[in-house]
Amino acid sequence: MKRRICFLVGVYCWFFIMFVLQKPLFMLFHWDIYGDTPLSEWFSVMWHGRLLDNSMAAYITALPALLTVATVWLRGKWWTPVFRTYFALIAFVVSAITLSDAVLYSYWGFRIDATPLFYLASPADAVASIPAWQTVVILLLIVLYAALLVWPLWRLSALVACWAKPRRPILSFAVLLLLAASLFIPIRGGFTVSTMNVGKVYFSDRMALNHAAINPVFSLMSSLAKSEDFSTQYRLLDPEEADAIFEPLRGGGPSVFPSDSLQWVKPGANVLLVVLESFSGAAMESLGGVPAVMPNLEKIASEGILFTRCYANSFRTDRGLTSILSGYPAQPTASIMKYPSKSQSLPAISKSLRSCGYDTQFLYGGDADFTNMRSYFISMGIDEIVCDKDFPLSQRLSKWGVPDGETFDTLYGLLEEQADEPFMKMFLTLSSHEPFDVPMNRFEDKYLNSVAYTDSCLGAFMGRLKQLPVWDNTLVVFVADHSFRYPYNVENHDIDYHRIPMVWAGGAVLRPGVVDEYMSQIDLAATLLAQLHIPYDDFTFSKNIVDPAREHFAYYTFPDGFGYVDREGAAVYDCASQSILVTQNDSSAVRLNRGKAYLQKLYDDLSRR
Repeated sequence: MKRRICFLVGVYCWFFIMFVLQKPLFMLFHWDIYGDTPLSEWFSVMWHGRLLDNSMAAYITALPALLTVATVWLRGKWWTPVFRTYFALIAFVVSAITLSDAVLYSYWGFRIDATPLFYLASPADAVASIPAWQTVVILLLIVLYAALLVWPLWRLSALVACWAKPRRPILSFAVLLLLAASLFIPIRGGFTVSTMNVGKVYFSDRMALNHAAINPVFSLMSSLAKSEDFSTQYRLLDPEEADAIFEPLRGGGPSVFPSDSLQWVKPGANVLLVVLESFSGAAMESLGGVPAVMPNLEKIASEGILFTRCYANSFRTDRGLTSILSGYPAQPTASIMKYPSKSQSLPAISKSLRSCGYDTQFLYGGDADFTNMRSYFISMGIDEIVCDKDFPLSQRLSKWGVPDGETFDTLYGLLEEQADEPFMKMFLTLSSHEPFDVPMNRFEDKYLNSVAYTDSCLGAFMGRLKQLPVWDNTLVVFVADHSFRYPYNVENHDIDYHRIPMVWAGGAVLRPGVVDEYMSQIDLAATLLAQLHIPYDDFTFSKNIVDPAREHFAYYTFPDGFGYVDREGAAVYDCASQSILVTQNDSSAVRLNRGKAYLQKLYDDLSRR
């Protein structure tokens, strides 16, 4: 049994060590990018990248581990060629991916994913940018690197034929099976809510260092699991027709700053963006919802600015966050946050503010690696991320992490210690996420009770914030990441389901008011930046709702469908069945075509990123 265990440990460690060493070699290959990088950062790349290396080494070791378990009962010299064949195949695949990735990075600027596979229908075009001599050299290097990878494993496999029958086969079988099963831990990435993903290795505000930490084999495998050629999806209209319909709906520049009568916020104000987990308009009385669930937010809204016709773009947090921060519409079949090579190209409120000298920070009581959030926020110019690992274990009391009461206290402490410089802080709550486990019992319904708990926390927080010096020049934006299916018979496609609260408050608000324009989360970015007198030209989809030249509408998606709502009517469309689910007023055909054009142009944009 000891020989079998040593064999598996040797296989695992060999691949892990080789993956770790690939990182400095990758950086040396791209000396023009990493030549001025301090030595300490080279070690940081290897240290942070070890998570994906561990996972990939475990994936590769999984099949040899199961075969080793089988050798307890089935023995023979034929095992040696079985193992050698597997290792030779794996070595070639790893070598081909690693070297192809190193070369392609020079052209594309991101680590290898499924994108190259989209070009395999035309192999000549796929390698057109690479000189013929370089192609030959790459092929030779692939063979040499594969030989280096497989050589010790080839010799190690020869020992398999010498394995004798264990003296206690049942015990050996159980131990080896347990060892094989334990590989699931590094494969998954531990026991946290988030599974292993590329974003877990992001650690720097210099994207090139994050890229160097990525394991290219894991990156490709992860991308293949969810790869899609977006340019072929949702071809609902002729391209020319889609372009013409979309043009008056688009956002971005030229930037228009508000007149005095439409100036709601002090220009240059600090920004505190509080994203409320699963807060639904159906739970807010002033939006026609259940009374007494959000008394604090209602009071804050009466003293600030309430947006009465704001809609969530999607039904998931990852999509909601990119809609809010980047003004990028949610996709019905994908999430751009899960594609770091694409999401890094997005604009963001935090990017724009950071370029103007704002200090940026993100706070979340849960796992910041969930759905690639860390990589997204670092790419969006967030200087510091505070998450569950920064809280003592005694405070991580719920399934998702630290309850909102604790994190609001932490947020207050961060503001209390804030240096005298402009800042943007973004805070994502979590207590109103299923299973709605909160330390309060005010409502029998668990969802409403959890919302009421978070509302009580934000109420107490705002009372304390008013006493701090930063209050007078701080804008606090409360907005939901998405809604929740309450009442419980509401459907994903229903218009009312997507209605969410958005409130602007704080000492930087010039006067209270109510905004009745139709809008969605994506319009927050351009509208907020305009109020701060900061250009928003690079936000293709985000509209400044005080710009009279822009159409005012709300757009949202649900699985394989979309909704389009404005003052004139609405249309909700299911793309899978190609059927209209909801229509309002006689002009629904116009809204339907607008929604189709919008979705088609979104996927055009997504495919280009």
